[in-house]
Amino acid sequence: MKRQIMLAAGLMLAATSLQADVVAPNDVVANEYGEIAMSLTGQPGDPTRGAEIMASRGAGNCLACHQVSALDQYKWHGEVGPSLDGVATRWDEAGLRGLIVNADVMFPQSIMPSFYRISGYTRPGNAYTGKAAEGELSPLLAAQDIEDVVAYLMTLTDY
Repeated sequence: MKRQIMLAAGLMLAATSLQADVVAPNDVVANEYGEIAMSLTGQPGDPTRGAEIMASRGAGNCLACHQVSALDQYKWHGEVGPSLDGVATRWDEAGLRGLIVNADVMFPQSIMPSFYRISGYTRPGNAYTGKAAEGELSPLLAAQDIEDVVAYLMTLTDY
């Protein structure tokens, strides 16, 4: 029993220390071009999970606006944003991370959502009242989700 308690305490401490390395949305540092060189979590991204996030209508929903030939098993790719085919040959990790976190810095007229931003704009409405939501809001994607999407995008070298 004592060993189980010690194991549980050790796991909780490990989980806490992993969470401490996550950069909070308001603490993200981008350069003058909007690129974010430092990982938001300090952990490598999982490209398989990144593809799932991109294709998920309830998470990233990237396919609503972008076409990605490597994800052609999913229907209804959008044409609002640029094709992401070959994106890893056009952008590095820092640039892709910056675009996902807050595309407005690089492209002020962009309609792409800021997936890791929680202040400086009205998002989302309070149910169907037409009023802004009250209180703190979570980012659209978690820090590790961002890293996973970046890892997947870095695999897209073919046009």
